[in-house]
Amino acid sequence: MTKFMMNKKEDLVAEALDGIIYANPWRNLVRLDVDPWIRIVMRNDWDKKRVALISGGGSGHEPAHAGFIGKGMLTAAVCGDVFASPGVEAVYNAIVNLTGDAGCLLIVKNYTGDRLNFGLAAEKARKAGFNVSMVIVGDDVALPENPQPRGVAGTLLVHKIAGFVAERGDDLATVTKIAESANNALTTMGVAMSSCHLPGENTNERVPEGSVELGLGIHGEPGIEVMESQSSQQIAKQLLTKVFNQQQSEKPCALLVNNLGGMSALEMNLVTRDLIESPLSKNVQYLIGPAAMMTALDMKGYSVTCLELTPLFEEAICAPVEAAGWLKAVKIEALKSHKAKKQASEINAEPSENAEVARIINTICETLIANESDLNKLDAQVGDGDTGSTFAAGARQIYDECKGKQLPLNVLPDLLAVTGERLAKVMGGSSGVLMAIFFTAAGQKMAEGDALPEALQKGLEKMKHYGGAQLGDRTLIDALQPAIEAMVNGKDFTDVADAANNGAENTASMTKAKAGRSSYLNSENLHGVQDPGAVAIARVFAALKQIQ
Repeated sequence: MTKFMMNKKEDLVAEALDGIIYANPWRNLVRLDVDPWIRIVMRNDWDKKRVALISGGGSGHEPAHAGFIGKGMLTAAVCGDVFASPGVEAVYNAIVNLTGDAGCLLIVKNYTGDRLNFGLAAEKARKAGFNVSMVIVGDDVALPENPQPRGVAGTLLVHKIAGFVAERGDDLATVTKIAESANNALTTMGVAMSSCHLPGENTNERVPEGSVELGLGIHGEPGIEVMESQSSQQIAKQLLTKVFNQQQSEKPCALLVNNLGGMSALEMNLVTRDLIESPLSKNVQYLIGPAAMMTALDMKGYSVTCLELTPLFEEAICAPVEAAGWLKAVKIEALKSHKAKKQASEINAEPSENAEVARIINTICETLIANESDLNKLDAQVGDGDTGSTFAAGARQIYDECKGKQLPLNVLPDLLAVTGERLAKVMGGSSGVLMAIFFTAAGQKMAEGDALPEALQKGLEKMKHYGGAQLGDRTLIDALQPAIEAMVNGKDFTDVADAANNGAENTASMTKAKAGRSSYLNSENLHGVQDPGAVAIARVFAALKQIQ
């Protein structure tokens, strides 16, 4: 079960709302203090002269709904327990305390609990003499034949458009009509790789490993289809097909790209690129996001909302607001780049052939590529889980150039220098730089007349000098140095490979790392786990032993 951070489960929502208010940069939010179990957040500058906009629903969708309170958007949000509608009494208290002569519009997501509780509260308020109207948002197109489509991330655009016209002073009838027209111009579709995890509850993973689910709801409701995971571009195409086909229009539109809670910023940026660059997005003029705006706790997925634009809607989504959760709509423009002349490499080595050297290089590269996943898993225990990918990236580059006969295989000083240059470009991270230093320095020493073992030893010294690690510090040096020393001492390759393997195995008993990512971990985390860089070196030497 994924753990959920909280103090007491029953206090979670109230305490989280306090956190939202503390963090609000506009300093324009306040709790409406009517009862400890009624959780209403409102504008602290509200004067009842304009139409009040009240929304809300179950918690767990943050920043919705309290994050969209402020000048130009909502007046207040009524917050229920996690994924549970607030009660009639809570909604009624919000209406009574916030509504003036201009009246009140309730903006409600199309879920049974929300419709019933907000609806009954509206009836009670009308009976008490308040002018109240309600718009039910149903923008989800996962089930096109459903007569009651769910209200999801498109609700935020109704907040924005209704907030714009309410702030400029339109009357309740006009605000309601425009909010309804905004609802009719919206379509939303979501996708996820995992469902959400409820606080304090055991949640089974419904989405199988390696699959994605299309059309699931913001409370973890099952979607319309589970399919094998595809590329980001393919998934984006499927979502866009759904949201645009429902509109069946060539009018300009805006896209809201919403993180459902568990996607990394890197993933969301990729998603955004794929959505905007899709041929299906030719009519997209504005982008809102990517951001977590209408979440489903920690659901790993995202949703796309299309808003068919009118001049009024365009003006409304671009208008400034004082709401922390809203992101400014960005006008879509073609990507631009600044042209610069590529600087030529200082290494000018002519390609040459040597079958034996090619065999050695291919063995090294094939070994690192084959061990990518294993090394990543090992690194995940003591680092950031990318050692295998880093070494494999360098190996693929050298392997491709070797196969393409682009390397100076018959001139070892040049080969080492070129290898160092390539690794500096493609490997990344500290491992890439260190290996580049190693090969570059070794190549320089061979060019000066050193034999290969001695040149490799000089390369190792340079690596240790710049990297700061020494033998026994629990890094790849613990495998590389014993192997090179065995070569310098004239040992046969079996002894060389054994020295590397023993060095790697010894790192498992080193409970204090003095360099690299492992230096940030305590001894309990390191005990019994070999250093992944040292393992990579050992496996390369073991593979070379087999072809000697």
